[in-house]
Amino acid sequence: MKKALIVTTVSGFVPQFEMNNVFLLQEMGYEVHYASNFHNPHYGSDNHRLDGTGIICHQIDFVRSPFHVAANLKAYRQLYRLLEEQKFQFIHCHTPMGGVLGRLAAEQNRRRQHSGCRVAYTAHGFHFFRGAPLMNWFFYYPVERWLAHFTDRLITINREDYQRAKRFHLREEKGRRGRVEKVNGVGIDVAYYQKLAVDREAVRKQIGVKKGQLLFLSIGELNHNKNHKVMIEALAGSKRDICYVICGEGKAKKDLEKLIKKYRLEKNVQLLGYRKDIPELLKASDLFVLPSFREGLSLSLQEAMACGMPVIASDIRGNRELIDRGKGGWLLHPKDKKGLVKVIQEVEKNNLARMGNYNCRKIEEYDKKIMIGEMKEIYGSIDKEIL
Repeated sequence: MKKALIVTTVSGFVPQFEMNNVFLLQEMGYEVHYASNFHNPHYGSDNHRLDGTGIICHQIDFVRSPFHVAANLKAYRQLYRLLEEQKFQFIHCHTPMGGVLGRLAAEQNRRRQHSGCRVAYTAHGFHFFRGAPLMNWFFYYPVERWLAHFTDRLITINREDYQRAKRFHLREEKGRRGRVEKVNGVGIDVAYYQKLAVDREAVRKQIGVKKGQLLFLSIGELNHNKNHKVMIEALAGSKRDICYVICGEGKAKKDLEKLIKKYRLEKNVQLLGYRKDIPELLKASDLFVLPSFREGLSLSLQEAMACGMPVIASDIRGNRELIDRGKGGWLLHPKDKKGLVKVIQEVEKNNLARMGNYNCRKIEEYDKKIMIGEMKEIYGSIDKEIL
């Protein structure tokens, strides 16, 4: 049986974002293996979503930071031993450190074992992009450009990354050169969200939203990049009685709690932690907020659009492709607190409904059926090279 390996730094990544690709590989006759740090599931508190999937799991002690040299060397050795033992025909890497160590280990394996293993890397948003800090360009750009030489398929999920990646030199072998591809994210079941019926008032009551109060919702890890801080500060600067709910866990939780207390917003801002009822919360909310400094092509933003929600989002790569300014919502600089205050002051329910309907129609081009078709072609071309 042909063997394929998926590599990610944290184990929650595959059940959260990549199951469509797992099923595709299995349909193509591959035995799917998964190398990750199962002690750090992320996107949930355990690994139970992998049960019954047919995926064979391998513990690799990945860390997320590239600067933990000793830990990364340990993970690299573990991963290389796995490649030697299993003799995979195809490796698909995700997440930054999974992409670095996975491709390096695969290249060493190819050279020592004279393996013809094919390697793909999906960039879910390069750390270098228009508007990124210069340090990101100095550090991440040359590394990614160099690693492209060990990559047979570099898959991007937004236009800016695709245009930049096309300048990279991918692997050349026997007159055949690797390719850069673009897909519309990981794909979502648009029809599911559009048809989902929810008792809005019951959901709102359950999380403490008062009658007549606007409910704003954010979804994402509590960290610096997601930039929840700016929305809390903007609410403090506005005079509107709005309920703002944030779903997610992370290291910034205590800092956000201090900020909420500082501005006396305990009755207006809630940190709900990890939730399994995200679709219901989206349907019960009035507006979605995504103020991140960096996104590839946000899945939570796509889900919000499919639920017919208007959006306030940061004016960055990925978000610009999804949200049409003035039609589906507002795009602001991630640090534009004054602009955010102004939007909050001007929000009216009639405009929100119109914008939500616009987003609901636009997101149909990001449906999972389209993405599955795109990935089927990419996997099919790789499979022919293996055979």
